Amino acid sequence: MKALLLTDPGCLTVTDVPQPVPAAGEVRVRVAACGICGSDVHGFTGATGRRIPPLVMGHEAAGTVDAVGTGVVTDIAPGARVALDSTVFCGACTHCREGRENLCTDRQVLGVSCGPYRRHGCFAEYVVVPRRVVYALPDTIDFIAAALLEPLTIALHAVHLAGVGPATRSAVVVGAGPIGLACVAALASYGVPKIAAIDLEAERLARARTLGATETIPAGDEAGKQAARWGASGPDTDGADVVLEAVGATAPVRTAIEAATRGGTVVLVGNVSPTIELPLQMVVTRQLRLQGSCSSAGSYPEAIRLVSTGKIDLSGFVSRVAPLSEGVEWFARLHDREPGLVKVVLQP
Repeated sequence: MKALLLTDPGCLTVTDVPQPVPAAGEVRVRVAACGICGSDVHGFTGATGRRIPPLVMGHEAAGTVDAVGTGVVTDIAPGARVALDSTVFCGACTHCREGRENLCTDRQVLGVSCGPYRRHGCFAEYVVVPRRVVYALPDTIDFIAAALLEPLTIALHAVHLAGVGPATRSAVVVGAGPIGLACVAALASYGVPKIAAIDLEAERLARARTLGATETIPAGDEAGKQAARWGASGPDTDGADVVLEAVGATAPVRTAIEAATRGGTVVLVGNVSPTIELPLQMVVTRQLRLQGSCSSAGSYPEAIRLVSTGKIDLSGFVSRVAPLSEGVEWFARLHDREPGLVKVVLQP
């Protein structure tokens, strides 16, 4: 089968690789669409240590079940249209049993190779995954939109961890890349009345408006303070109730902390940088809650419902749809931060 193979750090090629065979409890999916994630763009250079060659990357995927291994129940049969969770979890450890499969003791991620494991992903014609990470799709969701369910689940997980609900008066999203835009859409679907997006690029801020942002703020040294003034909802608040940080570097994390009200919550979703500088006194003296958010846990049914009912429209996420044969080119263009590119979806 054809696959986009990472052969060396920064070196991709479209080549033939063996077609995988499903083992017991697994299904093989004929991939119809797979989005290029920012973690792939950062990782394929070798910078993160989580894309060790040789590797087929790709984890934002949807397609059609092609074959099933022994022991797979008949609710998912060949021909079924499905979306894939990027997290491959065991289903048996304490975390999995308690609904925290994103923290599974034996967790793996599709399209990741980091030393302890190598799990080939979905930039290929076929992929094999455990039945437990496959979700049936309604006919109302096409494969391009279905490939974007994965980033939406990450946003929904962050919103859940933030405790967003009817009492949430204002929220700020720092970073309007694909995950940040998904966070804006998720917050809007929860009825948050005031949502601000912060980013360097005007075009990304414009996209955030289409997804539910009521305010946009250019990133910069004063962005956090500006967002705090905007987000304050009364005389006893001095910032937004909730802030979701979707970059993962020192400057945007500081912006997020500055934007939060006393006693507010900052959820850290982005992780571009392994380490950052933290304004500790600002966190402690204002009693902020810093909450890490890893992948997602149990959010796929909700994401499918929100998209299938039209409450969230993912079409605005996609900048380009291209064949897998052009994957090398599109990785280079994303890595070079070509203006206007937010999300590229490849089709094998």
